[in-house]
Amino acid sequence: MIKMVEENLKQILEEDEGYKIEFKENLSNIDKEIVAFANASGDRIFVGVDDNSNVLGIETTNELRSKIHDIANNCDPKIKIFIEKFENIFIINVREGTNKPYKCSSGFYKCIYLNSQKLVRDEILELFKSEGKVRFDETIEPKFQYPEDFDEDKFHRFLELAELSKPKKQDNIGNILINLCVAEKQEGRMYFNNAGILFFAKNPQRFIPWSVYTVVLFKDYLGADIIDRKEIDGSLFDIVESVMKFVKLYSKVAYKFTGEAYRENIYKYQFEAIREAVINSVMHKYYFEHGHNNILRFLPDRIRIENFWLKPTHFVLGKTVFRRNHLIADLFARIHFGEKLGTGFERIENICKAENAPFPEMECEENYFDSTVKLGEEYLKRAGRQEASRGKKVEIGVEDLFVAANASVEGVNEGVNEGVKKRLINELVYLVRNNFVNHSAIENLWDISTATAERDISLLKKLGFIKFTGAPKTGKYVLTEKWKKIIAEVTAKK
Repeated sequence: MIKMVEENLKQILEEDEGYKIEFKENLSNIDKEIVAFANASGDRIFVGVDDNSNVLGIETTNELRSKIHDIANNCDPKIKIFIEKFENIFIINVREGTNKPYKCSSGFYKCIYLNSQKLVRDEILELFKSEGKVRFDETIEPKFQYPEDFDEDKFHRFLELAELSKPKKQDNIGNILINLCVAEKQEGRMYFNNAGILFFAKNPQRFIPWSVYTVVLFKDYLGADIIDRKEIDGSLFDIVESVMKFVKLYSKVAYKFTGEAYRENIYKYQFEAIREAVINSVMHKYYFEHGHNNILRFLPDRIRIENFWLKPTHFVLGKTVFRRNHLIADLFARIHFGEKLGTGFERIENICKAENAPFPEMECEENYFDSTVKLGEEYLKRAGRQEASRGKKVEIGVEDLFVAANASVEGVNEGVNEGVKKRLINELVYLVRNNFVNHSAIENLWDISTATAERDISLLKKLGFIKFTGAPKTGKYVLTEKWKKIIAEVTAKK
């Protein structure tokens, strides 16, 4: 270590002070410099050198060394340092702190650019947030009124998904909420934190309007020509389910016509891996930032999931186990959406290996964590490897279905607006993907009333696309021969 200093001290002095180097003539305000380095990324303080890089020297005694250690130990929390002696100067090595933020008797400091700057209130708050000392999901929202803003149906659905018994008495609901760590009782009033609001509020976006997931379907590979776009809101588990409905609706599928009364559907994407990535994006979102939605971009050759976050200190992609929002992660784990121990990366890898699907490409920067899922070509080839004599594989893209459906839906009466026509086309796409459709599927797909779903079905019947089959209560709508013919015409061109 000393040999390294001997060879490089002259170069260090010539380069002057910087983000990683500080010169001090003596110990005056040395506590501020130590704290500033610990709150940043650490490095060295040269004691006995002035601001002009002149070596003035100090008395490098054990007493002075001990005094420096006492100064570091008196910081809150204590800061670990290592002191080197070189001729008549001390070199204080300050490591980046693992328990930020640190402060000395005069306040909080951080090395910013070339200076140790004292942090003001908002900067201190941001430092606490970035280091996870203040957690968004644990923060109480006093404007939330219980039970007025509480959605009991969402709560009971959560209990059902979590395989927990429903409370027999109304008073027991409050006890369960407290045990779930989403609420606390003070002076007879129930106070909800942000995790509780994101899961159990009637309208979570009234309190947290930036908890929205944007999903976009693009026609082109560059992401310029938009076919469909939605802003998905609601509770966090509702958001995850709605995003996956969007993905499944527009995912390309290879049909294996077998010559029998059934066919095999082979999708290009591994839905469980995408679902896990979507869950991770809402679990690890940096909710203190209000200006960014989670985004899923659906392009012809890939799905890209974009998440705004704040990269944790010392985070290593694929190795570091990290949960930004502990309560949100715990609630998702209870309903079997993701894992409690922060193993989402490993789960995605295992899912892809099991299905012989490509592992998503992960990009991690200071403020963004993006996952890109590409087409599972090997997954699709399984259909082609089956006996060719029993049928051929036909791949139908959403663009083909839109063109075919739109040609016929244009014949709808003039009283129907473009929004309804677009919805009818999407309902036809859903029917082709899933082989049948019913009232409840249309209601859930578009979040529309039963009456609206019935009108849509009536229009599709009038156009000759669907017919009813089965018993009155349990039957379903399937494709007519007319629509099967349209499918055949489209696939014949492939």
